[in-house]
Amino acid sequence: MPDSILEILTGGGDEPEVEEELKKVTEKDSVIVKLVNKIIYDAFQQRASDIHIEPYPGKSDILVRIRIDGRCKIYQKIPYRYKYAIPSRIKLMAELDIAERRKPQDGKINFKNFGPADVELRVATMPTAGQLEDVVLRLLRHEDARPFDTLGMRERDRREFGNALVQPYGMILVVGPTGSGKTTTLHSGIAHINNPELKIWTIEDPVEITQKGLRQVQVNPKIGFTFATALRSFLRLDPDVIMVGEMRDQETASIAVEASLTGHLVLSTLHTNSAAETVTRLLDMGLDPYSFSDSLLCILAQRLARSLCECCREEYLPGESERCDIIREFGEESFRSAGVAKNEIRHTRAVGCSHCLNTGYQGRIGIYELVTCTDEIKSLIRKRATSDAISRQAAADGTRTLKQDGMLKLFQGATDLQEVRRVCIR
Repeated sequence: MPDSILEILTGGGDEPEVEEELKKVTEKDSVIVKLVNKIIYDAFQQRASDIHIEPYPGKSDILVRIRIDGRCKIYQKIPYRYKYAIPSRIKLMAELDIAERRKPQDGKINFKNFGPADVELRVATMPTAGQLEDVVLRLLRHEDARPFDTLGMRERDRREFGNALVQPYGMILVVGPTGSGKTTTLHSGIAHINNPELKIWTIEDPVEITQKGLRQVQVNPKIGFTFATALRSFLRLDPDVIMVGEMRDQETASIAVEASLTGHLVLSTLHTNSAAETVTRLLDMGLDPYSFSDSLLCILAQRLARSLCECCREEYLPGESERCDIIREFGEESFRSAGVAKNEIRHTRAVGCSHCLNTGYQGRIGIYELVTCTDEIKSLIRKRATSDAISRQAAADGTRTLKQDGMLKLFQGATDLQEVRRVCIR
């Protein structure tokens, strides 16, 4: 593996022809092979989650960006003469049609067949202006589940979520946008209860985290093997616990509710902004409010905020006006019950050092909002109450909102106010 991109990119050239570049790729041109392998390997070493290959028309350089801890940064600019060859090489590795450049394609790459890193990549291509193609690669690391106690939940949330996990039947939902750590949380929860006495089935897309003792299945929509199809089959396989990677449609959600009412613990994810909004979203999908309220155990909404670098973070005492703004943003009544004195509020800010590549951040921390399905919440669901009404009742039951949980972690010095405001709308 070469030390740098510059060692690979030698020589000049004119505006490339598509046919010539495709011919080079099919003949496995060594420069292109080394270049793509180096990009993927460096992203893997820097623990990036995604790689974006962005070619531009004319003689503009190709921009390669990588996403680390949820934020994109420029990794490298590559000469324009490779703007056809790089996407084609990636498509070849993913066994896609390199001659088809007019419509999106998607596939997978097992990189250990090409380079020194044991990582799988999910590939998506998109035709862009100037008869070019963008490519986005998601790095799927096969990792072990994180210990449940290391997720960073506050005591009340950890206790309530743990209690839900040991119930004999019911439904647990983890919600949030793409890349917010939902699958990691679910696998941590399953690892907490995983033992030889329980038969646990999972259906995922793709299988990223593996655990001994689980029977893990990957969907394949091309042959009609969807979440709903697998979930229906699971019910004939004598399960105790079922994990559904995502409830994408009404059919999957209905089968999951039915399974949770017939003696199975069902865990799943959903793309919603908050725990309360999840209820209204599922009811809008067409779920029966009575069956759904009977099956639901809890809803955990979450986000990932960047953690401050422990080597260079700097603590400071905010001014009076800043502290008043924080209390107002937190909610004065909720702040009084949080057990934090106004004059003890301290902030920590990012500085930047060689250890964190001068960003001031390293790694990410979870921010959580747990709504437990109490009798009052069940009653609101049956009445098809608004998400605001559910939020108010959840707050009365002890729920902290995402922003409030983020601010509590801010007071602990784990992150800063900028990050909390970035990932939490309210």
